[in-house]
Amino acid sequence: MTRDTRFGRLLTAMVTPFTDDGILDLGAARRLARYLVEVQRNDALVINGTGGEAPTTSDTEKATLVAAVKDEVGSEALVMAGVGTFDTAHSVELAKQAEQAGADGLLVVTPYYSLPPQSALIAHFEAVADATALPCVIYDIPHRTGRAVDTATLIEVAQHPHIIGVKDAKKDLAASAAVLAATDLVYYSGDDALTLPLLSVGGSGVVGTSTHFTGRRTAEMIDAFLAGRLDEAIAINAALLPIYTGVFATQGCMLVKAGLKHRGLLPNDRLRQPMLSASPAEAAAFAALLDAADL
Repeated sequence: MTRDTRFGRLLTAMVTPFTDDGILDLGAARRLARYLVEVQRNDALVINGTGGEAPTTSDTEKATLVAAVKDEVGSEALVMAGVGTFDTAHSVELAKQAEQAGADGLLVVTPYYSLPPQSALIAHFEAVADATALPCVIYDIPHRTGRAVDTATLIEVAQHPHIIGVKDAKKDLAASAAVLAATDLVYYSGDDALTLPLLSVGGSGVVGTSTHFTGRRTAEMIDAFLAGRLDEAIAINAALLPIYTGVFATQGCMLVKAGLKHRGLLPNDRLRQPMLSASPAEAAAFAALLDAADL
């Protein structure tokens, strides 16, 4: 099977910068996007994901952010736009909007809260995939959405020509391996610490959170694994594991923004409610992990 790896192997679910008074900060977003591509070796950026606080940004802000980031990175990286909601019609409109704004692909999370059955998930994913000509990646994250995408469902939707992959945060490697064996879907780890294990069963890379800081080294780990230098890949994974897991000590976007502020890469750590900035203790603990690592 030939997997569609047009988005590369290293992607970061980019946080959305805001000004001190909570307005979308496009200048900071452009600078962060360039840093992620030029310094952290990202092949693609995911905009308007959960880590980008998509639940609290308007549709207009989402489109503006996609357009600005795409303009900034140009041909150096691809842009994947998060468009999933718990409303199929709204997700379809966001998909069309993202395509018009210049996105190269779509990330479609499982509809949350409503707990639709598997047949409804198939209909939802296919409706979004039918809405544009863009490739779609399904985001399977049951601990947030309340509903896992079953193996049989993933095998079914893999037949759709626009559905090319999965961001896998299910933490079930056996299920992931079964889908990989039965389809040509490209699999990206949605849990930074499971990137190397997922590679071992046929995964292609990661859509990361800690990769705001660990991107370059994570790319080196992936390269080492693919080249058969397993001891090197395992050593890099072990070195990065405290950050891979530490970024989720509280919600990832909180600690990413705290870490970016600590490193002078964002002017503040402002989030939109209901999210709040990391506490001083949480921010200091994560900053210590970053300072101790060879990044």
